Amino acid sequence: MAESINQILKNIDDFVWGTPLLVLILAGGLLLTIRLKGLQIRRLPLALKWMVKNEEGGTGEITSFAALCTALSATIGTGNIVGVATAIGAGGPGALFWMEIAGLLGMATKFAEGLLAVKYRVVDENNHSLGGPFYYIEKGMGEKYKFLAKIFAFFGVCVGLLGVGTFSQVNGISSATNNFFSPYVKGTINIPIIGEYSIIVIVTSLVLAVAVAMVLIGGIQRIAGVSGFIVPFMAIIYVLSCVVLLVCNIKEIPDAVTVIVKGAFNPRAVTGGAIGSMMIAVQKGVSRGIFSNEAGLGSAPIAAAAAQTKEPVRQGLVSMTGTFIDTILICTMTGLSILLTGAWKVKGIEGVEVTTYAFQHGLPIPNEVASFLLMICLIFFAFTTILGWNYYSERCLEYLLGGKVDKIKIFRWLYIIAVFIGPYMTVSAVWTIADIFNGLMAIPNMIAIFFLSGVVVKETNDFFKRMKEGKL
Repeated sequence: MAESINQILKNIDDFVWGTPLLVLILAGGLLLTIRLKGLQIRRLPLALKWMVKNEEGGTGEITSFAALCTALSATIGTGNIVGVATAIGAGGPGALFWMEIAGLLGMATKFAEGLLAVKYRVVDENNHSLGGPFYYIEKGMGEKYKFLAKIFAFFGVCVGLLGVGTFSQVNGISSATNNFFSPYVKGTINIPIIGEYSIIVIVTSLVLAVAVAMVLIGGIQRIAGVSGFIVPFMAIIYVLSCVVLLVCNIKEIPDAVTVIVKGAFNPRAVTGGAIGSMMIAVQKGVSRGIFSNEAGLGSAPIAAAAAQTKEPVRQGLVSMTGTFIDTILICTMTGLSILLTGAWKVKGIEGVEVTTYAFQHGLPIPNEVASFLLMICLIFFAFTTILGWNYYSERCLEYLLGGKVDKIKIFRWLYIIAVFIGPYMTVSAVWTIADIFNGLMAIPNMIAIFFLSGVVVKETNDFFKRMKEGKL
C-alpha cells in the first residue's frame, strides 16, 4: 500500500514538474527578456551597485540588501551544492549550460517579481509590509482572480511547513553532521515510538531547534539580521574555496568549457553514450536551475515586498542579482569544480558525495579539512533556508488569515516543532509532497507574470526615463 502511494505521488510530481511547467517558466523569462530588451544584461552593473547601496527615504521594514539576503537565504542552499551534482550526474556536463540559460532568463523573471511585489504591496501604519504574488494577483489582475492568490498562498504555507523549509533541510543537516562525526562519536539512544538514533543526530536536532527558535521569535528583523550576516559570509567562503580549486586546476578549464558546450547539444559525444538525449540535459539543467534560484516560483517577491524603497524598478534590479549570485556565480563554480576534478565520472557516488570528492581532490588541503569545509557550508546554507522559508510561509498565512498576525505565533511554534522532528522523518512521501506543492506555487505566479508583463515594461521605461532626466 505504501509503495503504491509513493508511486502515485512520484507520478504526480513528475507531471507537475514536467515539460509544460518548465516551458511556462522559461517562456515567461524569454518574454520579459525580449520586452525589456535584455535588461538583465544591460543593467546588471547598476543592479550590483544598488545591491549594496540602500535607498534613503523609502517605506518598508528592512533595507533592500537585507531583503535580498532574506531571499538568498531561501535560495542558496543544498541545491547549489547537491542539486548541481545531481543535474550533471543525470544530464551530463551539458546540463550546466542549460542551467545557465535558465538562470539568465530567470533574472528577467526575478526582476519582474521584485518590481511587482513593491508596486502592489500593502504597508500599514506600523510600517509592516505585506506583498508578493498574492497581492499582485489580487490588486494587479483584479478581484475576480483572488482565488489564484489564495491558491498560491495555500501552497506557500504547505511548502514551508511540510518539507522544503523544514524536513528536507533539517534532514540534510543531520545527515551531514552524522556522516562527518560518526567515526569519532559512537553511541545511540532509543527514543520511544520514534526508534533508535545516533547521539549525533539527537544532539543536532536539539541544537538546531533551539537556534531556529531564537531567530524566528524575533520576527523579520532578526531573520533579516541573521541572514544578512550568514549568507554573505558563507557565500564568500564557498566561492573563495571554488576559486582556489579553479586556480589549482586552471589548465583544465578550457577543456571543461568545451565539454559543457558539446554536452549541451550532444551529450553522448561527451559521456560515451552513458547519458541519453539532448532533451535530458535540457530538462535536468533547467529544472535544477529553477529549483536553485526559484525564479518564477513566487517566493522571493515576498521578501522583496518588505524592502525600504519607494521605487519598484530599483528593487526589481536588486532582486534579480539574487539569481545572478545563486545560479550564474555559485552553481557555475560548483559545476566547474565537479568537472575539473572528474568527480562526475566516479562510479558509486552521487549527490553531496560528488561535490565532496571534488573538494577533496581539487583543493590543496587534507581530505578531512575539505570535507569539514563543505559540511559547514551545507549546514549554514540549509539553516538560512529554514529561516527564509519560515518568513515566506508566515506571510502566505497572514494573507490567508486577512492580516491577523496574532495567529502567526501559533504557526511559528509548529514550524519550530517541525524542525525538531525533521531528522526523524524518513518517509520519502514527505519530500515528494513538498516538491509537488513547490511546483504548484509557480502556476498562479507565472500566470500573473504573463498578465502583468505590460505593467513591468511600462514601469521600467518610466523609471529609466526619469533617471535619465534626473528626476528620481
